Formats: sequence, structure tokens, C-alpha cells
Amino acid sequence: MRDRDDRPTVTRSQTRVDAHVKVLDDEVVARAKARGIDALVYAPHFTRLPTVRERAARYSDDELTVVPAREVFTGDWGNRRHLLVIGLSDPVPDYITFEGAMAEFERQDAAVLVPHPGFATISLTRPEVDAHADRIDAIETYNTKLLPHQNARAQRTAEATDCAGFGSSYAHLPGTVGEAWTTFEGDLDDAEAVVDAFRERRPRTVIHRGGAGHQLRGLVEFAHLGYENTWAKLDRMFLSGNEPTLPSNVAYEGRFDDVSVYE
Repeated sequence: MRDRDDRPTVTRSQTRVDAHVKVLDDEVVARAKARGIDALVYAPHFTRLPTVRERAARYSDDELTVVPAREVFTGDWGNRRHLLVIGLSDPVPDYITFEGAMAEFERQDAAVLVPHPGFATISLTRPEVDAHADRIDAIETYNTKLLPHQNARAQRTAEATDCAGFGSSYAHLPGTVGEAWTTFEGDLDDAEAVVDAFRERRPRTVIHRGGAGHQLRGLVEFAHLGYENTWAKLDRMFLSGNEPTLPSNVAYEGRFDDVSVYE
């Protein structure tokens, strides 16, 4: 039997990226590794970029890369459009105009991904994706949280607009991590390499687990959606007046006042 250090070097020919998760802790990391995930894109709601980066660095190691990201809410609460952004160099708040957000992403040369297209009133519609296809690096074609007909609709949107796709667990609960992923050829060995793969729109394959267990995880996540969208959470955010990702937060130094949708 060989000692660990004597094992032959194996070159990984593919990189599996669970391209959107909301949770990150020791349990999440262990589950991702057990399921063969090489990278997680971590984008918790209402959390500023420096905090996301710090947590991503803390949980990254030689086996798993955690890519810091932001799911930015553009528009107001009743007409918001979510954009998943990786490769940001500077923080961007929520609740700014769509055009204001896109201009800032372009300035930073970040990769712009569209999560759950066409879902409810929080996502880009097919006409919106079509209108901005040249500014979008990928749209989500498989999301574990969504129902089959919703994922089928997202796939049709990608095909009709000639956009690259991506898949994710969209895990808000640790048990869902690794239920779906995006596979790129080659070894993407750090966060920058993962960002480049999306930014350069490299070929990829979207894969998800199957069977009753996978379907159950999706239903559990979908049920959790009700909690995620309670008015209590909205009240907490605006009554406090100091939510970390509001444009009025002192951390943004007034840079986004002209594109804020709330005064």
C-alpha cells in the first residue's frame, strides 16, 4: 500500500461548478466534496461583497473553490430583476436601476448570469433576455428549486436567445448542495478561473441528479421559498434603514444615489 504522498498525480479533466448557493458552512463544504463538486458560487442575499469574499476564502481549500458572488436585486421590490454577478472588484448594492447595475458590471468587467429566468416577478423575462443577450454571459437552464415546466421554459429561452446556460442547486438549505451543477472541461483551479470560464462563455454541460430523492429536495426548497419572500423580511429591511446592501448604506459613500430606486 502506498502512502498518501506517493500516490500518482491525477490531472482533473473536468470541473464541476454548483453555480449558485445561498448557504456556506462546514456541512455545505462536506456535502459538496462528497458529491464531487469542485467549485461553489456563493451569493447570499443582502450580504455585502467584502463579507461574501471573507467567507468564501475561509471555506476554500485545495479540494473546493468557493467563488464570491452577488445576486443583485435591480428595480424596486414589486418589479425587481435578479442578476447573479461574479468577478466583481467593488461592491454593488441592491435596489438600483437595471441600467445602473448593468453599467457598473460592465465597468468592472464582471460576468453577468441570469438566475431562474421567467420565474415569478423577480426574474428577467424572455423578451428582456433577448434585448440584453449581448450583455449576458449565461442564463440558468436548470435550477433544483424550480418545477420541471419552469426549467423547460428556461431551456427554451436559452435556445431562442442563443445564450449559454448554467445549472445550480440554488441551495438555500445545506441538503440541496450538489443536486445540480455546470461541468466545464479542464481544471479551473481558483475563483478567477471559474469567472473566466463564464465570462469567456466556454462550452459546458448542465447536469443534475435524478430520482425521487432529487425531486424531494426540489420540493423542499420550493416550499422554503415562502419563508424567503415574507413581507416580514421586507419590513425588517426598510424599517431598519441600514440594510447592508441598500444604496443608502454609508458603505457605498453615495456612489449609487443617482440610480437608487428608493430615497
